[in-house]
This record gives sequence, structure tokens and C-alpha cells, in this order.
Amino acid sequence: MNRIILDSNFLFIPSQFRIDILAELEDLLGKSEPIVLSSTVQELEKLSKGKSEKTRRQVLLALKIAERCTIIAVEKDYTETTDDVILRKAKEWACPVATNDRGLRRRLREASLPVIYLRKRKRLELEGYV
Repeated sequence: MNRIILDSNFLFIPSQFRIDILAELEDLLGKSEPIVLSSTVQELEKLSKGKSEKTRRQVLLALKIAERCTIIAVEKDYTETTDDVILRKAKEWACPVATNDRGLRRRLREASLPVIYLRKRKRLELEGYV
């Protein structure tokens, strides 16, 4: 079964664009295991304490979606960003990453890792090979 690492901004897609990302991932890749790293959950929990009510609602939905995924505990060095941890684990497992973050997508492409992202605000697209 394919593993797919989901990053935090990918988890916001359902609240922003009304797309069921887990169903779309299954349509795109077949049966797979969506993974959320513990560092991503921590990042979302920090965001949930934000000022904006809209952001808090989006974060709570993102955390609910994360609960439906496999959450894997990872070590995060104080010098690493959440994106660094995602990149490190994606290389280690040779698995695709689902993200809309341009900087992270570029870094994944440079590492020859497949990327799944939202295209034209309505469908997921795979860049690279799984």
C-alpha cells in the first residue's frame, strides 16, 4: 500500500474548496495510506490558537481530517522546519507528498519525489511517478 504524507496546507483544502481530499487521493492512487506527521499536527495545534475565528474553524476541520489518517510520531530537531521533516521522511520512505506549498513542492521536485497538489481549485494532480 502506498504511503502519502499530507502537509498542513493540504489539510485545509476541504474547508477552502469543498473537496474530499481522502476520497480524491484514493481515486488518484488507489488504496493508499494517508500519513500526517506529528510535527504537522503540532503546527496545526499552534495555528488553532490564532486570533481569527475563520482560521480556527479551518484548523479544527484540518485536525479532524488528520485524525482519519495515520499519525506518525517523528523527531523534529530545533533547527528543522516542519517542511524539512516532511522532506526527510518522504526521502526515507520514497513516498509522495500532498502539498500546495510552492517552496516545498520545488524542494520535493529537486529531490525527484512525487508531489500531489490541487489544480485549478477543483481536482488533485500527481506530479512525478509513484
